[in-house]
Amino acid sequence: MTILSTHLENQNTDPSLTALIQSITVCCADIADLLKHGPMNDILGMAGAENVQGEDQKKLDVISNDMLKEALANTGLVKAIASEEEEHCVPSDPDGKFLVLFDPLDGSSNIDINSLVGTIFSIYAAPEKETIEDTDFLIAGRKQLAAGYVLYGPSVILTLTTGHGTHMYMLDQNSNAFLLFVDGVQIPRETKEFAINAANQRHWAEPMQLYISDLLKGETGPRQKNFNMRWVAAMVGDVHRILCRGGLFTYPWDKKDPDKAGKLRLMYEANPMALLTEQAGGAAFTDELPILDIDPEHIHQRVPVILGSSEEVNICVNYHR
Repeated sequence: MTILSTHLENQNTDPSLTALIQSITVCCADIADLLKHGPMNDILGMAGAENVQGEDQKKLDVISNDMLKEALANTGLVKAIASEEEEHCVPSDPDGKFLVLFDPLDGSSNIDINSLVGTIFSIYAAPEKETIEDTDFLIAGRKQLAAGYVLYGPSVILTLTTGHGTHMYMLDQNSNAFLLFVDGVQIPRETKEFAINAANQRHWAEPMQLYISDLLKGETGPRQKNFNMRWVAAMVGDVHRILCRGGLFTYPWDKKDPDKAGKLRLMYEANPMALLTEQAGGAAFTDELPILDIDPEHIHQRVPVILGSSEEVNICVNYHR
């Protein structure tokens, strides 16, 4: 089986970008090992603080964030990082070529029940300036040099794109290397599965309420086929399922807090997942436009997300039009 570095070399990836991706994956392998021994090391439970999003932090949120910051700083390739757990960007090497954004532990509410969690990351070219500010990270998703996630489950899986398709690699426990096992993910255009947090139904905009209602009517409704609902409560898990067998994932706008356009963060979650989805033949939209075409306004910006099988995404978006 082809190892990650060889596969990237075969795609003519910039050696510096390959080295950076390798460093991220080594750190993620360490996070996977930490998760495996979590109950033994007293690293589960709450950290007793809130992050910049106003959310309670888990101990492993903080630990994995610090691990990634240190690993990226040690590469000498990263000018600055931005994280879901940091209020502002964090400078690293002034001579670094890249900016890295990440959600260190997506789905951290699943940690204590031993369910799916993952690390999501996004890489951009760094501007040629000495001092990096939050505004330097406000780059449209189409300009990502690479995006990916590491899913910590029964197997540890890296899903990655550098703009040449979406590929999956599995961590080999013997060699501690990521080995290619899906060369060119392809999301089916049609689907009979959807993922949404149905508990928020009363807060959704009317078009989303109508769309989901039509799905639930099954073969007797306007869609004339039965749908199944799946919900992992971690974006990384739901998107992984869609990349494996198709489906639609949405975390739509809701009126619980009108100041927040959605739950998911554009820079750490929506953009990298949108690039992975599009590179696999799927589609990724807000309720108005492709996610990758959004001009970011701030690093912690939230957006509605509708992504997955292209035909179903288009149907859902058309309800909003």
